[in-house]
Amino acid sequence: MFIGGMRALLFQSLHPLAMAGVAEHSDFRNDPWGRLQRTADFLAATTFGPASEAQKAVDIVHRVHKRVVGTAPDGRPYAANDPHLLHWVHIAELDSFLSAHDRYGVDPLVGAERDQYVAESAVIARALGVVDPPETESELRDHLRTFRPELAGSRAARDAARYLLIQPPLPAAGRVPYGLICAAAVSLMPAWTRWPLRLPWLPVTEATAGRAVGDVITRALRWALPAP
Repeated sequence: MFIGGMRALLFQSLHPLAMAGVAEHSDFRNDPWGRLQRTADFLAATTFGPASEAQKAVDIVHRVHKRVVGTAPDGRPYAANDPHLLHWVHIAELDSFLSAHDRYGVDPLVGAERDQYVAESAVIARALGVVDPPETESELRDHLRTFRPELAGSRAARDAARYLLIQPPLPAAGRVPYGLICAAAVSLMPAWTRWPLRLPWLPVTEATAGRAVGDVITRALRWALPAP
């Protein structure tokens, strides 16, 4: 979840209106680890929690989103509760968590399990306000392609990526595990996203050292946070 969450934050920043909302209203610059933790908490509650806990998490997001409105640098208005932007955030998260679980999960989803995960995630998406979320992996890929023309690198997105990956205000003890999570997340980003965000792309290194780094941090997290 931590690796997928960081990958999702980077991926989501490629939508200029979504990034405008983050740049003007998020506290990621003051508390990047907390932002990542809250993303993981939401996914944990809505994935593994009972219906009451999932609804509570959704209600919190709705309340926070009501305050996230404004005008992007290009003059377009944005609102965090806009169903279209919620749709982008949802599919970017879904793709990111599938990618992270494929690479670092103990038992990657296969066959019908993948469609089941997408379909079950659609329940939460609808509760958040997404209209017609994907219900199969094939639909997810189609929706991602539909959004592609809207995506672009921006100065705000590049500044956010640089800050999250290189300059987070963390104590020395937290920089090593945070850095490993970041390296693993970047290694999962699609090749076409690297230049818009000015992310490095070293295919051979990422396939070897990058994967090893991700394996180290996920094993450490499983040891530190054992399943109940």
